[in-house]
Amino acid sequence: MTLKLHCFGESGNSYKAALALELSGLDWEAVYVDFFSGATRTESYRALNQMGEAPLLIDGDKRICQSGVIQQYITDKTGKHGGVGEDAYEVLRWVLWDNHKLSSMAGVTRFLMNFLPEEKRPQEVITFYQGRLKGAYAVLDAHLDGRDWIVGDAPTNADFSCCGYLYYPEPFGFVRADWPNIDRWLTNLQNLPGWKGPYDLMPGSPADRA
Repeated sequence: MTLKLHCFGESGNSYKAALALELSGLDWEAVYVDFFSGATRTESYRALNQMGEAPLLIDGDKRICQSGVIQQYITDKTGKHGGVGEDAYEVLRWVLWDNHKLSSMAGVTRFLMNFLPEEKRPQEVITFYQGRLKGAYAVLDAHLDGRDWIVGDAPTNADFSCCGYLYYPEPFGFVRADWPNIDRWLTNLQNLPGWKGPYDLMPGSPADRA
């Protein structure tokens, strides 16, 4: 049975789930969620996901939301990318860290800087978030010193989670060249067979609304 991921290309959280699916070998397809036209606020979408968010994975009668949970579900189905032995806890630690310290800040900052009308962009808030992000980048860059992957000797959900927003071309204060270990790690991910960037992996992009 084909898994269906409700997602849209601009969503870094959707990308975390889509990348995990693509590299797992499971049969899946993307279902476009027109977020910018209010699709996630409709009654029909809320009937599928009461949280009104993307991504949403549907596998038969199962409906699973939140990118980290979707990643774990994929791991449980395939045995892949969850970490070996005690490393599973370390993978979970980094997924939770990303959700709280990296992606949460990157997602909001990118939205404020690129998807709001210029006159409505709160510069003080953006500057504050960018400062928090620099701290997160520093933690990740230091951890990746001498490492190819965040946990263990192979890519895991920790990598798929932490990279979620870092491939997007829209400016939000992240410059790969400023963080050499992160840059090298992102290149490692890009070299994996089957890797695709967010706008190639999922439907929807800013160009569609230009």
